[in-house]
Amino acid sequence: MLSPKQRWAVKRSTARINILDGAVRSGKTVALNYRFIRALTESKSHLPSDTIDVLIGKTLDSLKRNIINPLLDLLGNSAAYYPGKRELHIFDNIVYTIGANDERAEGKIRGSTVRKCLGDELTLWPETFFKMLDTRLSLDASEFFGSTNPDNPNHYLKKDYLDRQKDLDLKRFRFHLDDNPFLSEKYKKALRKNFIGLWYKRFVLGLWTVAEGAVFDFFDEGIHVLSTPPDAAYYDIGVDYGTGNPTAFLLVGNNPLTISGPKVWAEREYYHDSRASQQQKTDKQYSADLLLFVTEHLGPHWRTKLRHIYLDPSAASLQVQLTQDGFPGIRHADNSVLDGIRTVARMLVSGEYAICKQCPNYIKEFFGYVWDKNAQVKGEDKPKKTGDHCQDAGRYVIHSKFGKRTLDLNKLTQR
Repeated sequence: MLSPKQRWAVKRSTARINILDGAVRSGKTVALNYRFIRALTESKSHLPSDTIDVLIGKTLDSLKRNIINPLLDLLGNSAAYYPGKRELHIFDNIVYTIGANDERAEGKIRGSTVRKCLGDELTLWPETFFKMLDTRLSLDASEFFGSTNPDNPNHYLKKDYLDRQKDLDLKRFRFHLDDNPFLSEKYKKALRKNFIGLWYKRFVLGLWTVAEGAVFDFFDEGIHVLSTPPDAAYYDIGVDYGTGNPTAFLLVGNNPLTISGPKVWAEREYYHDSRASQQQKTDKQYSADLLLFVTEHLGPHWRTKLRHIYLDPSAASLQVQLTQDGFPGIRHADNSVLDGIRTVARMLVSGEYAICKQCPNYIKEFFGYVWDKNAQVKGEDKPKKTGDHCQDAGRYVIHSKFGKRTLDLNKLTQR
């Protein structure tokens, strides 16, 4: 069953490029799934031999979660997915699946002629990829159907496409949270509480708005800082590694059985600024410092309390040293910056995550962690790369452990 807004979008999305943008859970992706299925049934006679139909997402994993799985649920035995071939078979159509995950992705469609295309998470695609796809929609029968949540108003998708709707063969359909009548008021109320600041404006209000000022503009020491650490069931450590820049370790306590108060908290920090101290440390020295750090705060039996060490993915030499020195549970951290910031923000707002006063550098960074104005002009959301070392260490743990819940939400944010 489709909502009135979804039926309207399915019926009216007849342009060469059709884009649905707006709030999370407003019904965008469901509408496009129905529209794409209908488009696939159109005649394919008299088309060039290199003509293809495609599904495109930021990554193949996100495409499977957001688009392919719902299509399989919708179509049942009329569809089958072959991940090894990267093909989705719908009726008698072969639909190729593509991840637009970096600037090189445009080579995946270069030389093809695209008939029908369904795109997910459009603002996460590189500009070169989207504009290459635009050139491949060269048939009279070519149609593109895409969905996105709002982003920076200087983003190429808004400036070069949405804002030029009258100049292009393009139709835009804006969706709001209340356009989805299948959501309960209780759920919508909970969803509105789940976002704050920038994310609330974009994901709930559906606004294309600039990220400006402090990244965590809601951070309040009176609310988010603990004077005494709770009792932990186990610990993790985040490591942000620097050579000329500071190196930070963050000890993060976890207690999933906590009834009230935070279930996760940053308990202690290590911070070495080689420039300020005029002492550059080697990997061996940092490994020794980490051992001292865990034994000082977790005791001689620290191995039974420490679950994982989430390491800066670029710190290959330190990883080798820590492995040689017998540190258990070393993991490459998920360094998705914007998703990681959103995970930390969500957990701070919900009260699931807190910072202990024994982490003064981390607390200080919450107030100095700001959006990069120069990046905003280019349509990019990036925090300034200054005073962010504890922030990175904390994000490595929080997003690596709990970001899947954000990814689960991403399954819904394009709908």
